[in-house]
Amino acid sequence: MPLHRKPAAAAAPLRTTAAPTRANRSGKTVSARAVTLIAAAAVTLGGCAVGPDYKRPDTPMPASFKEAPPGWKVAEPSDHADRGPWWSVYHDERLDALMDKLDSANQSIAQFAAAYRQARALVAEARAAYFPIIGASASATRSGQQLSSSSSFLASSGSRSRISNNFDVSLDATWEPDLWGKVSRTVSAERAGEQGAAADLANARLSAQATLAQTYFQLREADSLQQLLDDTVSAYTAALKLTQNQYAAGVAARSDVIQAQTQLQSAQAAAIENGVARAQEEHAIAVLVGEPASTFSTPRIPLDAEPPRVPLEVPSALLERRPDIASAERRAAAANEQIGVAMSAFFPTLTLSAQGGFQNSIFSKLFTLPSRFWTVGPSLAATLFDAGLRHAQTEAARAAYDQQVATYRQAVLTAFQDVEDNLASQRILAQEIVVQRQAVASAQQALAIVTNEYKAGTVGYVNVLTAQTTAFTAEQKLATLAGQRMVSSVGLVKALGGGWNVAQLDHVDGKAD
Repeated sequence: MPLHRKPAAAAAPLRTTAAPTRANRSGKTVSARAVTLIAAAAVTLGGCAVGPDYKRPDTPMPASFKEAPPGWKVAEPSDHADRGPWWSVYHDERLDALMDKLDSANQSIAQFAAAYRQARALVAEARAAYFPIIGASASATRSGQQLSSSSSFLASSGSRSRISNNFDVSLDATWEPDLWGKVSRTVSAERAGEQGAAADLANARLSAQATLAQTYFQLREADSLQQLLDDTVSAYTAALKLTQNQYAAGVAARSDVIQAQTQLQSAQAAAIENGVARAQEEHAIAVLVGEPASTFSTPRIPLDAEPPRVPLEVPSALLERRPDIASAERRAAAANEQIGVAMSAFFPTLTLSAQGGFQNSIFSKLFTLPSRFWTVGPSLAATLFDAGLRHAQTEAARAAYDQQVATYRQAVLTAFQDVEDNLASQRILAQEIVVQRQAVASAQQALAIVTNEYKAGTVGYVNVLTAQTTAFTAEQKLATLAGQRMVSSVGLVKALGGGWNVAQLDHVDGKAD
């Protein structure tokens, strides 16, 4: 039951402690019934957890995606049937192989996996406070004491010493009942932190996978551009040969040959320059899959793929499918529990302690009934004045919670922006590619016509140069758009959470796989 009262502060600093009742071999014992009643009361009060109960913060929630494609409908359960890893929708065996390497060797994923294991250990550490601390000790001491006497006989013989031994074996136990929910709040906070770390691990894995897929398609785009440039070099070589023949026949000027040669050399330079971009993409993939860039290579394969259809759910599903949102929400839950932990400091603490064992000066008689001793009793402590420390700590915990709530809401807003950006990109790029393909066909047709006219001597070579440049630019743009569309497709899958679901928070192995 949440409690919100605060005890009045005293005028001077004072910490009171009720000393435990002690029983020993002399026969002074504490009432077993009293101790039992105290323990029972402690267990009963343990249900009185102070602090606010957590509720997921409200966030702005649109009814539908603004940039959803025409005819969009809510995805049905069959749309999310298990098809394996999310990247399998691209049906690319090489990408699949790279993803396998990434899951087993990516160092960023390994870092978050270690952080998750640490968070899981902190939960176990917090739960330990539910149970008593039991210790054992054993000691053996030998001591001597100088004795003196006023008698003349002893005075003449000097002082003497007395040697004594002491052997002690004991067990002790201490338990602090969770009267005001401090332990339960701490455990809940650490549990939420563990789930947040699990979501961070999932988000790190998803981000690395998406980055790998996007880099892979950018590499394939560079291969497509390389193929286009190689074909362009071949075409310009043929054009140069044509102008040389025309010049030899006396129907073309020397300037035509020089212009054709310049056009060819520019294409050759562009083909070489494209190798820089490809090398950088290949090196980036090597780092993602945990291999040295010096030893990693992948074959040249031009991009020839279409983005798959990605089923969409209602916007509210993002709260369950985005690990970054789940992480932010769990951080808010943990911060809420810390408020209760801070408030519990306003109330007294009860400690139950017990000790028992054997003590004797003769080792052979140590484990005998007369050597037995025991102690048991409660201790109650409360802080009466702390100059506003606990109040400040509580206010700090409330502010930390408000900060996490704002972070969570910002994560939700960013997620909607991410989805809308990629939906718009997919829609616009698809339309642009259709028009660009038409532009490529028109440019190629114009180039063929102008080349034939040049062969017939009806136009100058500058017309051929213009047509060549226009055709190459159109084809280069088309190859770039195809790559951008695939990269945007991966971005959309990532924005929708990949294949992740919030139910996976409690099923994480903490390994980097």
